[in-house]
Amino acid sequence: MLDQSSLEGQLKQSAELFGSRIAIAGDGGVELSHRRLREHVGTVLRDLREAGIRREHRVAMVFPQSPDLAVAFLAVSSGAAAAPLNPAYSLAEFQFNLQDLSAQALLVPKGFQTPARAAAQTLGIPVLELALLQDGGRVVADGHALQGVDALLDFSDSEDVALLLHTSGTTSRPKRVPLSNRNLCASARNVAATLHLTEADVSLSTMPLFHVHGLVCMLAALSVGGSCVCTGPFRADQFPLWLERWQPTWFSSVPTAFQALLDVARTTPLRTKSLRLIRSSSASLPPAVMAGLEDAFGVPVIEAYGMTEAAHQMASNPLPPAARKPGSVGLPAGPRIVILDEEGNQLAQGATGEVSIHGTNVTCGYEANPSANEAAFTNGWFRTGDQGYFDPEGYLFLTGRLKELINRGGEKIVPRKIDEVMLCHPAVRQAVTFAVAHPSLGEDVAMAVVLHAGASVTEAELRAFLLERLADFKVPSRVVKVDAIPLGPTGKIQRIGMAARLEAFLGIAYEDPTTSTEELVASTIAQVLGLDRVGRNDNFFMLGGDSLRGAQVASRLARELRVAIAASLLFHEPTPKLLAARLDALVVERELEALAAAIADLTPEEQAELLGETPPTT
Repeated sequence: MLDQSSLEGQLKQSAELFGSRIAIAGDGGVELSHRRLREHVGTVLRDLREAGIRREHRVAMVFPQSPDLAVAFLAVSSGAAAAPLNPAYSLAEFQFNLQDLSAQALLVPKGFQTPARAAAQTLGIPVLELALLQDGGRVVADGHALQGVDALLDFSDSEDVALLLHTSGTTSRPKRVPLSNRNLCASARNVAATLHLTEADVSLSTMPLFHVHGLVCMLAALSVGGSCVCTGPFRADQFPLWLERWQPTWFSSVPTAFQALLDVARTTPLRTKSLRLIRSSSASLPPAVMAGLEDAFGVPVIEAYGMTEAAHQMASNPLPPAARKPGSVGLPAGPRIVILDEEGNQLAQGATGEVSIHGTNVTCGYEANPSANEAAFTNGWFRTGDQGYFDPEGYLFLTGRLKELINRGGEKIVPRKIDEVMLCHPAVRQAVTFAVAHPSLGEDVAMAVVLHAGASVTEAELRAFLLERLADFKVPSRVVKVDAIPLGPTGKIQRIGMAARLEAFLGIAYEDPTTSTEELVASTIAQVLGLDRVGRNDNFFMLGGDSLRGAQVASRLARELRVAIAASLLFHEPTPKLLAARLDALVVERELEALAAAIADLTPEEQAELLGETPPTT
């Protein structure tokens, strides 16, 4: 039996059971067996001890994606708290993280240039260098290390913190999440059991190892004696070469990466005999992307559900022949999962509420943050912040992040559902729906899309596509086309704050009305909204309009033009340019109907004379 409580115990038993099998591989000819990996981890940890690092210390790590990062993490987390940081951070971000973590040291690859060095020096934090694996992988202090201790390894035990990460902090100051050895080992075991991993499996590590998703998938592979191939940063164009070279049996990634792979699949075959499954987690997988992946790779795609506070996995769809349900994150796969209402009462199957968890892999609480813990835990259940429900077969369906729900004048809108509808449009490659501030509604709905290469479609056509499939109030007032959607450091779409990141795209340069009807519509909107001027391309709702004011605009225009105008017309044609074109058509239609009625009242002789024809004979 493998040790289920500490990383060192796991590494030790893997070395004993699978000693000569490859554990870590990567570019540069790196191939470490399970036995050699454990020896290497011990060497690095001994060097850290000699540099003064103790079990209770926190060691920040800044490495490029590589086998060296994998070994460094295993060494640090086996004997202290590892805090891997995104190497793309700025100097200010490194300073914040190092200070907030109370890091005792910064570990970097030998010769690796990063602003983290300057940040550490500013804060008086020692910098330790790790020689690359090809050079022996020894740790060297910069001369300002902590007071050294004896070189006994003194491995961490099950309750010691192994990993310390920050939450994303999109709505507030990032919170520190401590994960113990027991948390990580339990989660790795859950992933391995869900995917039926064995020593014959080879994982292609495509997720960054400064994120819990990538780290736990690596631990899952190693825990059963399998192999983990650590490539450089994810590149879709390199993926076919990685498949051919490393012959992986599985890999886990995020929907944005999968979308990029589907673009590659348009020109390059991606099927390989070695691959047996693909795993998706960290963000909702649109059913259309899931279907495209299974067609491109010819293997089942397993969607799982995880988060940092749960040391990653909470639920997962099972492997065939069990049912995989597109749109569901599957069955509980580790912790217990219940649905709670706002008061903390457990809801019955089918009822929608907050997804809440309890289990060995769940953090004991945010560090030094009693108010956050009070809000997050109810009677021992950790409240995930996700809204969802269980279907009759026990599959969990997420309906959205509670903080991401868009409150449009009291109507609660789930943005991911709008994404999924838009992704059915043949021209759309990516879509993200998000909230924008609105003076009277509180929030309005906007969307950014990335089109397939060579595709051409207008904003009006995209909105029309949604209007045919969604209730009017759910359709984004603006659909902006962008070259790329801003992503978080792990490739996840972050809806919160998206409006600020896309502010330049949401703004419309003022343009004067060009027809008399456009001038009428623009002046009417300006009067109703109390604005000095309105341009021909200005969006009624983005200017502060709502359904009540829309009805006022429609009523005034109907009286002026003497045509019937539905109050909902502004949802379909929200700018003076679009609305004027529709009104001109309605006026023409009214005039043609009036003309037809007038002709119908004429005698046959008068109709013939009007049309220049010979009167009918009696």
